[in-house]
Amino acid sequence: MKKCNQKWFNPQKVKKQIAIAVAISLVCAIPISTFAQVLKFSIKKSNTSIQSVLQELEKESGYTLFYNDNQVKLDKKISINIEDASIEVALNQIFENSGYSYRIVENQIVIYTTPTTTVQQTVQQKKQQKVTGVVKDIAGDPIIGASIIEKGSSSNGTITNVNGDFSLIVTGNELQVSYIGYIPQTINLKPGVSSYNVIMKEDTKTLDEVVVVGYSTQKKESLTGALQTVKSDKLKDITTPSVENMLNGKVPGVYVAPGSGQPGSGGAVVIRGQATLSGTTAPLWVIDGVIVGSNAGALNPSDIETMTILKDAASTAIYGSQGANGVILVTTKNGKAEKMTVNVSAKVGISKLGRGNMEMMDGAELYDYYKSFSNQEAITFSRYNDKLRNCNFDWFDLAAQTGVTQDYNVSLSGGNEKIRSFLSIGVYDEEGAVKGYDYTRYNFRLKTTYKPFEWLSIKPALAGSRRDIEDKQYDVTSMFQRLPWDSPFDEEGNLVPNRYTGWVNSSNSNYLYDLQWNKSNSTNYEFMGNLDFDIRITDWLNFSSVNNYKYIGYNYSEYTDPRSSSGEGVDGRMREYQTTTVRRYSNHIIRFNKMFGKHSINALAAYEFNDYWAKATDMYGIGFIPGFEVLDVVAKPEKVGGSISEWAVQSLLFNANYAFDNKYLAQLSFRRDGASNFGDNAKYGNFFSISAGWNINREKWFHASWVDILKLRISYGSVGNRPSSLYPQYDLYSVSSKYNEESGALISQLGNKDLTWEKTYTTGTGIDVAFFDNRLRASFDWYNKYTSNILYAVPISGLVGVTSMWKNIGEMQNQGFELSIGGDIIRTKDWDWNIEINLGHNKNKLKKLYKTKNAEGQFVEKPIIISDGTSIAGTAKRVLQPGYPCDTYYLKEWAGVNPENGAPQWYKTVENEDGTLSRQKTSNYSEADQVKCGSSSPDIFGGFSTVLRWKDIDLNAVFGYSVGGQIYNYSRQEYDSDGAYNDRNQMKLQKGWNRWEKPGDIATHPVASYSNTSKSNSSSSRYLEKNDYLKLRSLSIGYNLKLPQYYINNMRIFFTGENLFCVTNYSGVDPEIPASDGSVIGTALPSVYPTVRKFMFGLNLTF
Repeated sequence: MKKCNQKWFNPQKVKKQIAIAVAISLVCAIPISTFAQVLKFSIKKSNTSIQSVLQELEKESGYTLFYNDNQVKLDKKISINIEDASIEVALNQIFENSGYSYRIVENQIVIYTTPTTTVQQTVQQKKQQKVTGVVKDIAGDPIIGASIIEKGSSSNGTITNVNGDFSLIVTGNELQVSYIGYIPQTINLKPGVSSYNVIMKEDTKTLDEVVVVGYSTQKKESLTGALQTVKSDKLKDITTPSVENMLNGKVPGVYVAPGSGQPGSGGAVVIRGQATLSGTTAPLWVIDGVIVGSNAGALNPSDIETMTILKDAASTAIYGSQGANGVILVTTKNGKAEKMTVNVSAKVGISKLGRGNMEMMDGAELYDYYKSFSNQEAITFSRYNDKLRNCNFDWFDLAAQTGVTQDYNVSLSGGNEKIRSFLSIGVYDEEGAVKGYDYTRYNFRLKTTYKPFEWLSIKPALAGSRRDIEDKQYDVTSMFQRLPWDSPFDEEGNLVPNRYTGWVNSSNSNYLYDLQWNKSNSTNYEFMGNLDFDIRITDWLNFSSVNNYKYIGYNYSEYTDPRSSSGEGVDGRMREYQTTTVRRYSNHIIRFNKMFGKHSINALAAYEFNDYWAKATDMYGIGFIPGFEVLDVVAKPEKVGGSISEWAVQSLLFNANYAFDNKYLAQLSFRRDGASNFGDNAKYGNFFSISAGWNINREKWFHASWVDILKLRISYGSVGNRPSSLYPQYDLYSVSSKYNEESGALISQLGNKDLTWEKTYTTGTGIDVAFFDNRLRASFDWYNKYTSNILYAVPISGLVGVTSMWKNIGEMQNQGFELSIGGDIIRTKDWDWNIEINLGHNKNKLKKLYKTKNAEGQFVEKPIIISDGTSIAGTAKRVLQPGYPCDTYYLKEWAGVNPENGAPQWYKTVENEDGTLSRQKTSNYSEADQVKCGSSSPDIFGGFSTVLRWKDIDLNAVFGYSVGGQIYNYSRQEYDSDGAYNDRNQMKLQKGWNRWEKPGDIATHPVASYSNTSKSNSSSSRYLEKNDYLKLRSLSIGYNLKLPQYYINNMRIFFTGENLFCVTNYSGVDPEIPASDGSVIGTALPSVYPTVRKFMFGLNLTF
């Protein structure tokens, strides 16, 4: 075994490094007067046009000029000579006697025609009225500097202020409202109405939307890859604390398994199907340019500005070996160069536990169920009589409660041209809908941009969080499992102790009794510090550097009281588990951006380094006096363990984009990764992409004015994947083994020095269209992903001391399409109604398994059988076999109920006399064959949403759906067991189900018997169900208003509900619940916390 003696990480320096990052961020965040000094200008020109002078002033000051070139002509010649003058003094001299005036709005200079005395006198002679109003965009944000002009007058006008407000005295009946990038509007003035709200729509023909793509930004019009951006206005009323769950149903081709209903639970995201068999299928998360891993961590959803999902090779190849599962880019909010803005949001609500279609029997129903058993003589417990019909304790009802959720966030944003800062603080607290499960999260984020010089920007940032999870240590299955005949209380109302003799099932424990004592708590601290900077070398060449340090501290403790059922056997048990994790990330990029006539080139080259270090310590102790919760009081140390893990990746990358006249587009990217978890034979891997696009609507011969966008895209490229094991290239030994109290070492892994990179090659084509001033929009993408050299820990004979070895085992294909359609059905001043629909289809197939040598020395292609790892009455299995999806179930096939005797039946294969094979039914479970029985992945999945607005009131609804997948319902194996389990409650028969009672009955359920031995509830396709569903994920209604008299620029009040209904034939709690939090759907275990229905009231204020 090789050892790494590199000592790059010193835990003693952690506090010092964090303190330095805090100090830098705080110093740079304080806008002291030195930074905010007034800019001075010196200009000396003779007989030069106003436009030429203004262009020089614009370049030196950083201000942006806005004017209507149909009304403002700046070709007049002037002479000017000023030194160390302010911006106002300079502008006053420039426009002296020019007939034009100006107004400075933040970093913008708006130029307009000066009203003449004659016009003003004429206006005074006519009937005047004062008109006020506010101009904002569709998201409700004010538009600063919008032009308001009285129609028919070229001189009577104004512009909106920082709050979007305007005031103008007019004599006419119409106002014209315009702003760059938005569709101009005409306001018809009505008698008696003096105040107007104006909502402006983006003009897709002129608005160059900029999106984040990999290591740069691009105009949306110039993109050649398949990606989707979700903006903050689409997330404003979402109440989930999980960033992953925010994407549910919003992006085509992105499947989100939302996790359980347990507070703090996170979802699992899959983009364009399962791209690997080893490790996680989660995409790569990049937050503010920093690679953070396979999840968003403790990111506060309220801090998010945009999320961009990269899906094809053209978008993800630049991330090389980390982009195989797609990439999600998150941009958090930044400070703006404006006066300080304060945002306050508060959300309070309740949650209720859902049961779905899974209804458990009450006392009478369970007694009638027992009376139907075919072997009544086997029921011998003393309390078996009809009095049990009246024993009806609801364990579910007592364990459940009305959960309470609170979410508070405050943010401050402001600054000037020299320095801009953003600060946010958030608290999220959720008391679970099941007693004993609680979650609290604290967040803060501080971001600053400081420009000491025009050519230099310094961007320090600091973010931190703390997450606390409390778990009272009882299995949520107990809520369903306990018999309604057994009460947790005695006659005096006290909780009875464990294994109460008065119970029908005296072997079970009273988990409500244990709830008094047992508990587990986890605390997670996460801190991230950045010191980034940008250097403008020339107008077309820039250098940028991102430098991040991330520290995570995790503490987990368990306390199992000696008085509890799980602790009495060892006189109590305690556990302390701690991990310390450090990640360092740095990239250094040089960017080239230049136009040559109609040619545009954007390129970058970069070096990137990313490493990881983690140390874990795990300690158990048993035997102690109740009430003491520290390990040093235990009578015996039970177990001590620990580990140290390290990995590192370094990369060189290049990307270039070319455009000709914004019509013909091309892109090329290349990345070379070096990773520590490959041997010397394959230390480095190369990845690339090429893509092209064509904006057909920009062609001169294209004359369809009703078409706003018509764009074709095509791409091809590769991404990669590394093994989930940190050291698969080495032979590893475990030194924790002991013999006669002497330490020893046993082999724990066989290394593979020839292990190489898993690569996925993707071909994709797409089309984007928009019609009728962007009122109808659509995008369609088709893709083919082919993965070779699949990495997998292959099972091997245990005779060598280990049971698996990492190998490259085969090839896999994912092929599918994505469609999104959006439309503004109504778009008027007072009414808006739009609908967005998306769907995705992905077909996964294992194409090849590399041949391996069998016992006879022959090379054969051998299927791989995978177990779910759970065993109630046998575990569900899957098979990896060429020609089938990688999530194909491999089960004994259920053949129904024998109508003559009610016995369960399965299919078996028999050989006929002529040598042919045929399928027959058998009631002997061991004779049945295992066959391929479908897969868990849906055929089609997606979502649709609608927004209806009337004036300042809006209604939002988001739906999700899935069709074609299957889910293995372990709950039925336990609670629909035909009498196999007499120590737990059973499910009610659902609609369409019936049990066999007499010969000739055609039934779905076999005859039930006490302690059933027919194996009817053993693992088989009987419990494989369709997980088709339609869900109303969220419904909210909101009201927006302004209260300037109270210094409130905007106030939003809303009420929202989540998981309001689900239409499904699935017999369990929820067809989306995964086997465990953060995993992908496939099996539904009875131990997973059920989903909750949540109702929240919210208030957002902007000052």
